[in-house]
Amino acid sequence: MPDPVILGSDHAGFALKERLKAALDRLGVPWDDVGTTSEDSVDYPDFGHQVAEAVATGRFSRGILVCGTGIGVSITANRHPGVRAALVCDEEAARQSREHNDANVLALGGRTTDPARADRILEIWLNTPFAGGRHGRRVAKIETR
Repeated sequence: MPDPVILGSDHAGFALKERLKAALDRLGVPWDDVGTTSEDSVDYPDFGHQVAEAVATGRFSRGILVCGTGIGVSITANRHPGVRAALVCDEEAARQSREHNDANVLALGGRTTDPARADRILEIWLNTPFAGGRHGRRVAKIETR
């Protein structure tokens, strides 16, 4: 069974997050959702920090975050040591974020990402292994603390 993933979103990412949960179910990937639970206005950092903290501490190996554009949650998540959140807009970026950058948090825009494309991005991101080698050397240089 695949490792579970942790998800979070703000109100603008709520609908896409719900769709991604259904896609995870179809793929047989267990998940935990830290919220939000509706389209009522909330602050994206609250959910970005929860997901990033769960990945940074090792409770989950990967996380998924969604806000309006994905920018806010990716900035928030990347404030946590050991988190490599990638804002992904297409399938090639999904593949490279895993293969080259060992991204452990996927950030998507609920208002900017076509839902069918988000499903494809998710599947590619989940199934692409980290290449290691020269990419491992580069990823090791990311941490500053």
